[in-house]
Amino acid sequence: MAEEKKEGQENQEKKEEQAKGKGKLFIILGALFILLGVGGLFAYKTFFAKKENPVEKAKKEELKKIEEEIKKAEKPGIMYNLGSLIVNLADQDAATFLKVSITLELDNQKVQQQVEQRLPEIKDAIISLISSKTSSEIKTPEGQEKLKEEILKRVNAILPAGGVRNVYFTEFIIQSS
Repeated sequence: MAEEKKEGQENQEKKEEQAKGKGKLFIILGALFILLGVGGLFAYKTFFAKKENPVEKAKKEELKKIEEEIKKAEKPGIMYNLGSLIVNLADQDAATFLKVSITLELDNQKVQQQVEQRLPEIKDAIISLISSKTSSEIKTPEGQEKLKEEILKRVNAILPAGGVRNVYFTEFIIQSS
């Protein structure tokens, strides 16, 4: 019986050691799984997560600018009529004239006051620009749009803070003699 007790105690000690070993094993495996999880998350974020590339960022910024321009366009500015101008064009083969009526779309009252103060400068810049063009350059819709852009740039360059949103032709007649 003494031997059976000794064997029973030895079996019990082995079971307790095995239980302690299993507990340590579970702790080690748990820590290993946590480390693998953290490592996997890091690897995913570093290598596989969709990064915002510079092209997409630029597109988003461009879309924001377009949205702002649309909001401005929805709210029309102050229309300022420059009147009609009759200008000789730079055609060499025949005398060609352009009669054009121009309206400027302005941001606010302050810009309108600046336009009124600098009206002679603005008209002179527009006449100089138009007289340097030939009829073939400005008779197409594309040519007229380009002329509008050039007028817009010149007028905004004359004004201290710019403020001209758009240029409109309310009359556009080319005549050759």
